[in-house]
Amino acid sequence: MSEQKVVVITGSSSGIGAEAAVQLGERGWTVCLLARRQGELEEVAARVRAAGGTASTYPVDLTDDASTLAVVAQVLADHGHVDVLVNNAGRSIRRSIRNSLERLHDHERVMAVNYFAAIRLTHALLPSMIERRRGHVVFSSTMSTQVPIPLFSAYLASKSALESYARSLMAELGHEGITTTIVYFPMVRTEMSGATSIYAAMPMMTPAKAGGWLVKATIDRPSRVTSLGGALGQAGMSVLPGVLTKVVTPQIRRMDKRLSRKVRDH
Repeated sequence: MSEQKVVVITGSSSGIGAEAAVQLGERGWTVCLLARRQGELEEVAARVRAAGGTASTYPVDLTDDASTLAVVAQVLADHGHVDVLVNNAGRSIRRSIRNSLERLHDHERVMAVNYFAAIRLTHALLPSMIERRRGHVVFSSTMSTQVPIPLFSAYLASKSALESYARSLMAELGHEGITTTIVYFPMVRTEMSGATSIYAAMPMMTPAKAGGWLVKATIDRPSRVTSLGGALGQAGMSVLPGVLTKVVTPQIRRMDKRLSRKVRDH
C-alpha cells in the first residue's frame, strides 16, 4: 500500500487555497487546512471529503510563534509527515508610497503575514522534511513582482522577500531532497482583490483556475508556475528594467482610470 500524500495549505478557508484543497482532494490527497476561521475551514473540509479526499482542519494564527509550533506538532502527530507545504496565506494593501510616509505599520503588518508567517511555518516543518530527505515547499506570489506595478509597495516588497527566501532554500537544501516552487499569480477574483473597488470591472483569473496552479506546483514541482506575460516581464526587467518601467507604468495608470470610469458608470 502506497504512503498517503499529505499537503498543508495555509489561507485555505476561502479563495485560491480552498479551491486547491478541493482539487487535491479529488486526486486522493490528505489535506491539512490552516487558517484563522474554524467555521469556514470546516466548510472547505466538507468539500474536500465530498471530492474524495481526506481533510483535517487546524485553526491557527501564523503570526504567533506558539500557535504555529503547536499546530505543526498536531499535524505531525495526526499524519506522521508532510509531503508538501503550500504557503498561500497573504494580505495586500493598495496605497501609494506618498500616502504611506507616516504609515510604516502598513509594511510591518503585510510582512508579518506574507513573509514572517510563511517563514515561521516553513522553519517549523523543515526538520521533519530534512529527516525524511524529501519535501516540497510552495510559495504563492504575484505576477506583479515580475513587472513594475505602482501602488502596492508593501505587498510587493513582502512577496519579493519571500521569493528570495524560496530560491535560497532550494540552493541550500535541494541536494537533500527539499525543493521549492514560486507561483506567480495574475489578478484573481478573491476577497483580497475585491477590497479594491475598481477591480470589479477588471477581468481576472477565477479562484478555481488559480487553485489549479497550486495543484500543478504541488504535484509537478516545477521551480515556478507563471504566465507567458509574467515570464516575459521578468525577463524584460532583468535586461532593461528602466525601459520596461517607463513603458508599463503609464499604461497601468491609464488602465486604473478606465476601470474607475467603468465602476462609476455602473
